[in-house]
Amino acid sequence: MIIDIPEGKDAIEYVWGEMIPGIGVAASKYSMAVYAHTTLGLREFEAARLRIAQINGCAFCLDWRTERDGQQVEDGFADAVAEWRTTGAFDERTRLAAEYAERYALDHHGLDEEFWSRMTAVYSQHEIVELSMSIGSWLAFGRLNHVLGLDTVCRLPSGSSPAAARARP
Repeated sequence: MIIDIPEGKDAIEYVWGEMIPGIGVAASKYSMAVYAHTTLGLREFEAARLRIAQINGCAFCLDWRTERDGQQVEDGFADAVAEWRTTGAFDERTRLAAEYAERYALDHHGLDEEFWSRMTAVYSQHEIVELSMSIGSWLAFGRLNHVLGLDTVCRLPSGSSPAAARARP
């Protein structure tokens, strides 16, 4: 981690809340709003989120699984996201969510008419805007946490950090 965290402080709370409260608190609210107010299905939401996590390399985001009403995506879903082009585990909307996330992050200038034709055939304009805002949040904040080294000290709801969870046999 490249940011010095005072002894006894939670890294995320310190960086996002105390160091730059005028920006960090607003960014945190935006990040939380993506989860609290989404109308997207869990599988398409997680496909886009996980594809961004894979691209960013954010350890916390890779370990995180969104839960809704006690439901999470199945084991192996992240592997399917990495293979979104060929996996048989996805319907069209889920596959497009992963594709959009990847192209948004790596080739947003290449989002052509052919892509938008496929996208608008299965997603409403409202859903496209919502997915775009969600992807933007994950891209920015997951990358920020990874670049600053915060992703290895974030705490999962279980209380463990992603680095500690990976170190276990």
